[in-house]
Amino acid sequence: MEYIYAALLLHNAGKTITEDAITAVLQAAGIEVNEARVKALVAALEGVDIEEAIAKAAFAAPAAAAAPAAAAPAAEEAPAEEEEEEEDTSEEDGMAGLGALFG
Repeated sequence: MEYIYAALLLHNAGKTITEDAITAVLQAAGIEVNEARVKALVAALEGVDIEEAIAKAAFAAPAAAAAPAAAAPAAEEAPAEEEEEEEDTSEEDGMAGLGALFG
C-alpha cells in the first residue's frame, strides 16, 4: 500500500511519478524499498489517468456502501416474524391449559 500512497502523494504534489521519485518518497518515510515493486508500479501506472481513476473510485464507494444499507430492512423484518410465531405458541399453550380443565 505504501507504494501506491507514494505515487498518490507525488501525483497530488504535481510531480512526475518515476522510479526515482517513488524510491525517494519511500526512503524518506523510512521504508525499505523493493526495486521490483517500484518498477511494477510505475509500469502499471503508465498511461493511467489518476484523476479519472480516483473519480471512478469515489463514485463506486457510495454505491458499495448502499448495498449493506439495503440489506438492513430485510434483517429488521426477520424479528417481526419470530414475534408472530411466539404469539402463536403462547395461544396454543393457553388452549392446551383450557382443554385440561374440561378433561
